[in-house]
Amino acid sequence: MEKGINKQLSFYEPAVDSLVRQDHPYRTILRLVDFGGLTRGLQSLLNRGIGRPGYNLESGFKALILQWMEDLSDRELERYLQENNAGKLFCSFTLTEKTPDHCYFSELRRKIGTERLAKLFNKFGDKLRAQGLVANVFTFVDASKMISKISLWDERDKAIKDGQDKLNNSNIKD
Repeated sequence: MEKGINKQLSFYEPAVDSLVRQDHPYRTILRLVDFGGLTRGLQSLLNRGIGRPGYNLESGFKALILQWMEDLSDRELERYLQENNAGKLFCSFTLTEKTPDHCYFSELRRKIGTERLAKLFNKFGDKLRAQGLVANVFTFVDASKMISKISLWDERDKAIKDGQDKLNNSNIKD
């Protein structure tokens, strides 16, 4: 602090948009894909109690896309969204907004259903292919691949939780 000058600290929350570089790949995807259109058919799920208050379906689906693109388990996705500004921007979260916990993602996948989710991911891929962002070279997609990936994420989450539980024992003092 400079001598003789009383500076007040004020809280200023910059927009998450200003913290992510303009050429970030997530921005390209956001410009090219109409996520609102992709998830429009799922809006009826909201009427059946899907999700938690405060998280819209489009943000949840974008988070599942991030999970797939970054190969993250549910617990890793939870942390990614807490700590990664580009991830927050992609999913339409503000800088200080509370992001979903790991339970939200598995519940969202369960409510959407494997077949419907596979169709949504295929539509997402089609949009990227149409823009020349990805090539289709001998790709075979079916629901069993999605189930297999979810099982892998569940195993990874269990290993993370088991590791955390081991650290939360009476041998470690605060």
